[in-house]
Amino acid sequence: MKKRMSLQGFPVDIISYSSALDFVKNALDNGENLQIVTINPEMIQEAKKNKEFANVLHHSELVVADGIGIKLALKLKGVNQERISGVDFSRSLITYCAQNNLKLALLGAKDEVISTLVDKLKHEFKNINIVFSQNGYYEDENVLLQNIKDSHPHVLLCALGSPKQEFLIYRLKEMLQGCVMIGVGGSFDVFAGFVKRAPAIWQKLGLEWLYRVIRQPERFKRIFPTLPIFLFQSIIDSVKR
Repeated sequence: MKKRMSLQGFPVDIISYSSALDFVKNALDNGENLQIVTINPEMIQEAKKNKEFANVLHHSELVVADGIGIKLALKLKGVNQERISGVDFSRSLITYCAQNNLKLALLGAKDEVISTLVDKLKHEFKNINIVFSQNGYYEDENVLLQNIKDSHPHVLLCALGSPKQEFLIYRLKEMLQGCVMIGVGGSFDVFAGFVKRAPAIWQKLGLEWLYRVIRQPERFKRIFPTLPIFLFQSIIDSVKR
């Protein structure tokens, strides 16, 4: 079961990790399309400026709390929501595909990253069925969408960065049948071993974002001042309730 809450006017589903997986499995069993958004403060701030992106968020079937900022904002509303990391959740989807002979599609990242990822997954999961894989550099989106449609995937992981990945998935929902789709940002780089993930203790403390900033200083401009502004607005939002 999931309960949908509004956070600064945008949806966040209150749901446990295991229940979110059950929600996905039920959609697959019933042949339903499902768009999963792993929401973070940057996405909410972007949606405030971008009405089309806001519309995508409002029409996504599952919106899980990825960023620690979302968890803190919900805490201010009296909700202790489990953080559902996009990296972990997409990894669970890959495993589920391999265990149940479901067709997996992978889109995004650089060519060397996606090719390495495919090789690694085939080595790790003997029965994995990857029906489509392509890097994130394409010229004709319509051709890309048709190629994905022709592969008839059950699960699509899209690593194009936000909001590009969410827009593309939203279009695909009108073309596919029985497919679970999730935007995974830079997860392919982690899976393929090109980017080192934060140590477990950093993840447990909710400081994975800080670890990434330390390792990749260019991310600083993306997070600041977005995160402090979001948290300040969350405090105001919680006082209004």
